[in-house]
Amino acid sequence: MRAAVFAYQEIGFVCLEALLEAGIDVACLFTHDDDPDEEIWFRTPATLAKRHDIPVFTPENVKEEKWVNIVRNFQPDVIFSFYYRKMIPKSMLEIPRTGAFNLHGSLLPQYRGRCPVNWVIIAGEPKTGVTLHYMVEKPDAGDIVAQKEVPIDFNDDVLSVYRKLVLASGELMRDILPKIKDGTFARYAQTGSSSYFGGRKPEDGLIDWSKDAVAIYNLTRAVTHPYPGAFTYINGKRLFIWKAYPAQSALRAPAGAVISEDPLLVKAGSGALELISVQVEGESETDAAHLASSHILKNIILGGHT
Repeated sequence: MRAAVFAYQEIGFVCLEALLEAGIDVACLFTHDDDPDEEIWFRTPATLAKRHDIPVFTPENVKEEKWVNIVRNFQPDVIFSFYYRKMIPKSMLEIPRTGAFNLHGSLLPQYRGRCPVNWVIIAGEPKTGVTLHYMVEKPDAGDIVAQKEVPIDFNDDVLSVYRKLVLASGELMRDILPKIKDGTFARYAQTGSSSYFGGRKPEDGLIDWSKDAVAIYNLTRAVTHPYPGAFTYINGKRLFIWKAYPAQSALRAPAGAVISEDPLLVKAGSGALELISVQVEGESETDAAHLASSHILKNIILGGHT
């Protein structure tokens, strides 16, 4: 079986690895150049492809006819997309005889769209997973071929959940590839309630202290490293909160008020948030004790832009 692969990030790496281990003839890899403004903590599938002499392409616009023709000339039986960040055109999806499949980082039909790992943590979900599905014109809407669930623990952050998804992705592909190769896999329509979420920008990490402490905690752990981080403002500068934990507090105080310096507690709409690892804009990341000793926090209310 010959495959054209579209992939990026760590999940792209492990899924390409699974294809090669299964004896799939990977004809080409479409991927992305690394962004110098992005924290590259993951292995990239391009490095694996080059070790196996697989042609690598990084088009700015994969919808151009020349790229469709290149894929067509490889005569793939199947197309796989693993965390590729651009929409593959319908004209390309129609090329393979077996089908075009995408691996999505949620349990479809829930959390269709962009950044599912961030959104499920923000929502406080107890589980997520990965779904291999047929690619159609509408994003993440095609028939499901396989799913694998992973739990989200209360202490998980975005990176630990993503690493669980990496393991689940490799396991899912190793389980399903023999059935795709011999044509015995099943497919079923997506049913039940669905949800769709868009992409996130760094500015979306702004903390609303009027929310309850658990909701704020979920935001901090959803966008911590390697993402841009949750933040508030202190003395006109952004204060990034890289690690925090919800705490009980019946104290009456305005939302965003520093109510304790040891431990460093900030009042939320309900409860409080204990700050553990923080970073003032323009300074190095540090622990909350250092922040308390180096900045005047008494009577400070975090938030806003002043």
